[in-house]
Amino acid sequence: MVCRRLGLLICLVALVAAPMSTVALAAEDDATARIHELELRVDELEALIHGLKEADKGVDPAKIEELERQIRILAEEIEDLKMADVVEPIEDIERGLGPSASKVYQVDRGVSVGGYGELLYENFASEQEDSAPSGKTDQLDLLRAVLYFGYKFNDRIVFNSEIEYEHASTGREGEVSVEFAYLDFLFRDAVNVRAGLVLLPMGFVNELHEPPTFLGARRPYVESVLIPTTWRENGAGVYGEHGPISYRAYVTNGLAAVSGTSSSAGGYDAKGIRNGRTKGSKSAAEDLALTARLDWQATDWLLFGGSAFTGDAGQAATTPAGDTLDATTTIWELHSEVRWRGLQARVLYVATDIEDVPEINLAQGFTGDESVGEKQYGGYGELGWDVLSLFESSRQAVIPYVRYERYNTQEQVPTGFSANLANDVTVTTLGVSYKPIVNVALKLDYNFIENEARTGVNQFNIALGFMF
Repeated sequence: MVCRRLGLLICLVALVAAPMSTVALAAEDDATARIHELELRVDELEALIHGLKEADKGVDPAKIEELERQIRILAEEIEDLKMADVVEPIEDIERGLGPSASKVYQVDRGVSVGGYGELLYENFASEQEDSAPSGKTDQLDLLRAVLYFGYKFNDRIVFNSEIEYEHASTGREGEVSVEFAYLDFLFRDAVNVRAGLVLLPMGFVNELHEPPTFLGARRPYVESVLIPTTWRENGAGVYGEHGPISYRAYVTNGLAAVSGTSSSAGGYDAKGIRNGRTKGSKSAAEDLALTARLDWQATDWLLFGGSAFTGDAGQAATTPAGDTLDATTTIWELHSEVRWRGLQARVLYVATDIEDVPEINLAQGFTGDESVGEKQYGGYGELGWDVLSLFESSRQAVIPYVRYERYNTQEQVPTGFSANLANDVTVTTLGVSYKPIVNVALKLDYNFIENEARTGVNQFNIALGFMF
């Protein structure tokens, strides 16, 4: 059975990868042939002009001018062909956003459209670590289909938005969500204002989540659990850059630690703060929060940075004693990134502190090992290398990668509660990403998932991602 399933997986990968590679190579070959043909034609015209000038027998200047015009047209076509498959590098970001989300800033005026998508196949192991049946069903999911719509009113005012369709349908498990929608008021590089539904500037992936821009068929677990990507809230703030330093700082509505205080929030639980996000939908704003980020681009290839979020999350909920629940939540993270030639490396560490957890547990009805973690932590390191970077002429990429993650959403719980060992997790990911062009990625990897309760379930993933 295992061999049969593995054979099917190999066939699936071959069916996807072979056409991508063939199309990319065929397009490259066709373009090369056309460029060669046009260059020969240019050589012929230049030789003809040279011959006419050498003859010097009253040649009509208008004829020579027409031939030179034809050469200019051919030269422009050659240049267009050479640049046809040159797209914005994934390293280039603008105003804290990925390549596709940044498109509106690159138009002179009016409408801008971009987007990205992810198709994900997940194949789960039949057994847990402890050899008990996993009970999980393999699935193939159109995880996301996203459209960016922007409008540049003038050089000072820009609207930008991201509309996400999840799981291919709103009729079952899917939904349509606004991931961000804001106005930028642009003054100068060092100081600009942003207001609306904004992405909180924490970690790597929350702002830069277009699939070809990160390694892995799935987003890092640490940046889904402890930094609850995609994390957006309503608010306003400032951002800018000066030399190698860039920053972003926003005041937004706070999280909702208890269910019922914000329409889209279920409150905190033993797995973290993810369900405390309000997602911009009738967000309770009794408590506000501050998020700030600072990055230092030390060299062209080395980045250091960090960010922090802090604010009360009670949103006017009260304790049994009648006191207002503060539930102050503080999250901070440090990160570093290297991009040198074909090498890609990231390191990130994040820690969370939550106050008034006994009161939150009581309000949420948690007992035993269901407690919210007073202290939570996690981190990961990943390394990838484009083996085709050894060949300067290659416009494709093949990137083997490895990522190691460790996180615990119940590192510390209040007296009277216990921690669920399943929330102390280690994930090791081994995989490879193939990019026929920079905007398209086919990613295959295997997650070795372990936890202290020995209930982890390994999984094999295939993801097809794109951005435009």
